[in-house]
Amino acid sequence: MKQSQRTNGPEAPGVVVAVCVSPGGVPKRPIERAEVTFDGLAGDGRAHEKHRRADRAVSIQDIELLEELAAEGYPVGPGVMGENITVRGLGVQTLAVGDRLRFQDGPVLELASVRKPCYVLDAIHPDLKDAVVGRCGFLCRVIEPGPLSPGQRVHVERAGRREDTGP
Repeated sequence: MKQSQRTNGPEAPGVVVAVCVSPGGVPKRPIERAEVTFDGLAGDGRAHEKHRRADRAVSIQDIELLEELAAEGYPVGPGVMGENITVRGLGVQTLAVGDRLRFQDGPVLELASVRKPCYVLDAIHPDLKDAVVGRCGFLCRVIEPGPLSPGQRVHVERAGRREDTGP
């Protein structure tokens, strides 16, 4: 398994590639705009009770990792594995729990936990669950709600460098 090296700083923000929702389960489908609330994206359902928690309100994934998986032969793309937000240039897997993502004119999310592969991925490909270990993104809590759409820039605020330790 290959892990791309990516960095992000104030001079190199990431950008939202896709915002995806579904009535519950996978795949989630790209939409033009979503309102992020404290419960997650408006109109997005979560099929399993264990996912209906504030610290699992939104999931985020790098397009670069989806592209790696696609190059390995897995039929994935934005939303296919159930993520709500797909970003480019952020290096989600290089971030840490407690880091915050500030979306331009939009929400603020805090990384709550590394996303672990779920059995629902078996329906996409029988080996996908094993292939995405360490490449599955993060689950986030919503610190500040707001609008979200493709093209928005996103900046990382590292937990250890943040003055505001609010909610």
